[in-house]
Amino acid sequence: MMSNREGNLEAPTRHAVDWKNPVFYDQAACEAEMERVFDICHGCRRCVSLCQSFPTLFDLIDATSDGEVHEVAKKDFWSVVDQCYLCDLCYMTKCPYVPPHPWNLDFPHTMLRAKAIKFKNGEVGAGEKLLASTDTHGQFAGIPVVVQVINAMNKTKPVRKLLDKTLHVHPDAWLPELASQRFRWGADKDSAATPVVNGERTPGKVVIFSTCYVNYNEPGIGFDLIKLLRHNEVAYTVVEKESCCGMPKFELGDLDGVARHKDANIPVLARYAREGYAIVAAIPSCTLMFKQELPLLFPDDADVKLVQEAMFDPFEYLMARHKDGLLKLDFKAALGKVSYHIPCHGRVQKIGKKTEEVFRLINQTVPVQLNTVERCSGHAGTYGVKTAFHANAMKIGKPVFKAMGKDEPDYISSDCALAGHHIAQGMEQAAMPAAKLAHPLSLMRIAYGLE
Repeated sequence: MMSNREGNLEAPTRHAVDWKNPVFYDQAACEAEMERVFDICHGCRRCVSLCQSFPTLFDLIDATSDGEVHEVAKKDFWSVVDQCYLCDLCYMTKCPYVPPHPWNLDFPHTMLRAKAIKFKNGEVGAGEKLLASTDTHGQFAGIPVVVQVINAMNKTKPVRKLLDKTLHVHPDAWLPELASQRFRWGADKDSAATPVVNGERTPGKVVIFSTCYVNYNEPGIGFDLIKLLRHNEVAYTVVEKESCCGMPKFELGDLDGVARHKDANIPVLARYAREGYAIVAAIPSCTLMFKQELPLLFPDDADVKLVQEAMFDPFEYLMARHKDGLLKLDFKAALGKVSYHIPCHGRVQKIGKKTEEVFRLINQTVPVQLNTVERCSGHAGTYGVKTAFHANAMKIGKPVFKAMGKDEPDYISSDCALAGHHIAQGMEQAAMPAAKLAHPLSLMRIAYGLE
C-alpha cells in the first residue's frame, strides 16, 4: 500500500475532467475539495511566487486565530478562484502532490471546477463574457474605415473610461488593435505546387489553424509562418473553416461554450489529421487547448485524440523538421541581442524549449546574443486587462520586465504575442531602453533575410 510520503518521484499524470457529472457542479462538494486542497497548499507554500492565488490564500489563512484553513470562511475561497488564470504551472513545475501521489492534488482543475460553478450560477458578468468572445469582437477586423475608427477611439481617455465602466477593462491596460486585413482573407490559401516531403518525425504538409489573435489582430505573425514554410519547401494550406479554440471560454469556466467551439473545430481538423497533415497554430494557448485541455474534457472522443496527436507548436515542428534534415540553415541576417520570453502555455506543452533551440540554431550561422526568460509575464489571457487584476498582472510581470531589459536588447520576443505586448508595456513604464517587439516567427523570417 502506498504511503503518504513527502513528494513524488513518478511522472505527473492527469485525470480527465468529469464536467458532465452533475456532482461536478455541487458547490458544497467543490468547497470541501477546495478546503482539502488549500490545506495541503498551506502546509507546503512552494507556489507562493507563481501567481496571486497563493498569496491570497495564505493571507486568508494567516489572518485566522489559529492560522489554519478550517477557520477561513468558505465565501472567501472564491477570492482565490478569481486570481487563478489556469496557467497550469503549479501542477507542471512546483507541486509535489499531483497524481499519482495519493493526495491527488490538482489545483488548476479544482479552480476550473469552481469557475464552472460560478459561470453556471450566473456570477460571470456580461463584460467578462464579451471579452472571452473573441470571434464576436474580432468581426470588425478587416473592415475599411471601421478598423481605423475603433483603433483610434480605443486610445482616447473617454472611451477607455467607458470600457472600464462597462467591460471592466483597466484604462491603462494594453489592448490589441484590430487588423486592417484579416489573416484568413489575405493569406495564400495553399502551396499546391510544393511537393510533399515527409520526414521521420514530421509530415511534409502543414495545415495552419490561424487562431483568433493572428486572424483579427496580428496577421503578420501568420504571414511570417507562411514565409518560413515556403522557404523550407513545406507544403501548406490554411484550415478551411475555424472557430475560436475555446481557451477564453475555458478560463471563464464556460465549459458548454468550450464544447460548442470544439464541435465546430474538431470535425474539420480531424479530417486534416486523417489526411496526414501536421496542424500548426502560432498562439501557445490555442495549441495547448488542442493538445491538453480538450482531450481532458472529452477523453472518449476519438477525433479529439486524433487532432491532439497531429497538433504542433510551430517551433516544435521546425525543430523536428531540422532533426529530419529538412530545415534550411541559410540564415543571412544577424539578430543582435534578443531577450526571449517563454510563455506559460508553451512550457506546459511538455515539448522543451523549442523556440530557444531554433534561436541557437540560427546563432550557428549568424550572431544571436540570446537572453531567455522563463517566468510568467502576468498577462494571462484577459486577466491582465481587467480592472480588478491589472495591477496584480503588472506586479507579477515585474521580474520578467527587468530580466527582459537586461543588457539593452535589440529585440524582445515571446511566443505569446499578448505577453510580448504586456512585457513591452511593463518595460516602458519602468523607463527601460526601448527595444523592438517581434514574434519569434518574425525574427526567424528576418534571420533568413526574407521580405
